[in-house]
Amino acid sequence: MKTSPLEIYIDGACKGNPGPAGVGIIICQGLEVVKNISGYIGNATNNIAEYTALIWALEEGLMLKAEQLKVNTDSLLLCSQINKVYKVKNSNILGLYQQALRLIECFKVFEIRHISRKDNRGADKLATQAIKERLQKKRL
Repeated sequence: MKTSPLEIYIDGACKGNPGPAGVGIIICQGLEVVKNISGYIGNATNNIAEYTALIWALEEGLMLKAEQLKVNTDSLLLCSQINKVYKVKNSNILGLYQQALRLIECFKVFEIRHISRKDNRGADKLATQAIKERLQKKRL
C-alpha cells in the first residue's frame, strides 16, 4: 500500500439499544474507495458498535501499512472521547477505548473528526446491512 493518507468513514448501528449490532467501514485513498467492510458483531449497545467500527478500521489501516489515518465518524461521543475532550465513564467501553488508543499509537499521523449523519450514509448503510443480513439468516 502506498503511504498516502487513508480516509476512513466508520459507523456502528444496532436494532434496539442494546440489540443486534453491526459495523460499517469505508476506506478511501484519495478519491478511490479501497475497501468496504460490513460486519455483524452480535448483541451490543450503539456505543460498543461505534468503538468496534473504529477498532476494525484501525486494524485494517495497519494491515494496509498506512502511516496516516483520517477517521470520520458521526458519533460525537466517540470522537470526543478519542480526542480526550470527554472522559470515558462507562466501564463497558473502557477496554475498547484503551484498545483503540493503543492502535492509534501505531500511526505517524492520526486524526478523528465528527461529521454529520448525512455525510456518513455509506458507512451507516454498511452497518445496517450487516444487521439485516444476520436477522434474515436467523429467520431461514
